[in-house]
Amino acid sequence: MASHSPARSMMRTFIRNYSAPVDSSIPANKVKYVPTSGTYPKGFRVSGTYVGVKASNTSKPDLAFITSDTPASAAAVFTTNKFQAAPVQISKSVLQARGGANLRGIIINSGCANAVTGKGGMDDAQAMSDTATAQFQQGAQPEDNLGSTSLVMSTGVIGQRLPIKKILAGIPTAYSNLDNDHNAWLTTAKAICTTDTFPKLLSTTFTLPSTAHKGTRYTLAGMTKGAGMIHPNMATLLGILCTDAPVSPGAAQSLLTDAVNKSFNSISIDGDTSTNDTVALLANGAASPSPDTPAIADDASNEDYAAMSSVLTSFAQRLSQLVVRDGEGATKFVQVTVRHAPSHADAKAIASTIARSPLVKTALYGKDANWGRILCAIGYTPGISPDAVVPSKTNVSFVPAETSKSKDEGVLDLLVNGEPEAVDEDRAARLLEDEDLEIVVDLGTGDEEAKYWFCDFSHEYVTINGDYRT
Repeated sequence: MASHSPARSMMRTFIRNYSAPVDSSIPANKVKYVPTSGTYPKGFRVSGTYVGVKASNTSKPDLAFITSDTPASAAAVFTTNKFQAAPVQISKSVLQARGGANLRGIIINSGCANAVTGKGGMDDAQAMSDTATAQFQQGAQPEDNLGSTSLVMSTGVIGQRLPIKKILAGIPTAYSNLDNDHNAWLTTAKAICTTDTFPKLLSTTFTLPSTAHKGTRYTLAGMTKGAGMIHPNMATLLGILCTDAPVSPGAAQSLLTDAVNKSFNSISIDGDTSTNDTVALLANGAASPSPDTPAIADDASNEDYAAMSSVLTSFAQRLSQLVVRDGEGATKFVQVTVRHAPSHADAKAIASTIARSPLVKTALYGKDANWGRILCAIGYTPGISPDAVVPSKTNVSFVPAETSKSKDEGVLDLLVNGEPEAVDEDRAARLLEDEDLEIVVDLGTGDEEAKYWFCDFSHEYVTINGDYRT
């Protein structure tokens, strides 16, 4: 009989307080982030279907299908990791071939990343895209000669081949399951989860200011997944945004890139960027008041473009923040704001360095107001302007969130113009009891600002990732 070391046995029986329960129920403190209703864009139908990608999964949906009833503009941002997964490469080629126009869907599997799987993995990803595309044609001739109309995404363990026969056999079922109600969208959001403890889904409505769109209410919906291996080097994880507003392919790409830089590219859980990271946008114009309604053009000076940018960026920030709230083993949600920097790049670089510092993250987990660790992270930030950080002008403080039980006690100053404050440890302890916290760094050397969102590091994170594959 095989023997097991005591250490390994302890790991197997470790009680995970902040990770997904074994029975797949949503932790009590995360239920509030799962919507019970929503308003979803016209002309989109979605489904989440069980196919059994992982042998250990016997019932949970693991194949997501997001479709547009009519050809849609599409855009995406992808990981810059050198080991780009097969679905990333195939999706890039689909977008390039079609110039971001006339896309019909996105097919996604969870449970296996199809990354670093050689030519066979590329063939599998292409087969997923082609089989999804075939569902829209249903025996008819292809709509054009530009090839697939479906993007493909995969998420899960790296270095393993997909059970491709299961997935391809399940795509027609996924197509037949398509719907546009809240349950369909929520089930689809569940189907892309891996170590997530809750499905991440949002929807909103908005208007555009020009006369052409006057009186029309458009809708934007999105889902994302991710709880670990999260740090921006483009975007992080998987994300899908769908809107029934009319957007040209060029504008879709510009709008998405800008929104991602200020949202999915401004979050961190553990400092790692995956091989599969993809965030995509589909815009089908189905809610347009007439067929002649002009699509939003790729022109940042246009009022409709500016309004759409604001809506998309704010929405993407809210969606990406759900990923941080579900960080593996996380007990804290932290916003770091760097103000009065010489440039936005300086502010963002410093915020990013603080966000990925293991010492800052462990201090927050331990509820320790160790501002010296924050200061050190500021001081070693690489690549910033020579005069971005002047010690005698630097200020650091903790700001309670609006939901904080101690918010009436005000801001806790830690460093003022380079001089340390006498920290009220009791006040700090009360502030750090809260789940939400803001760290504000005021450099006093410019006029630019950047925000970043991150979580703490707990014992739980090590346990989750120590036995992830097994």
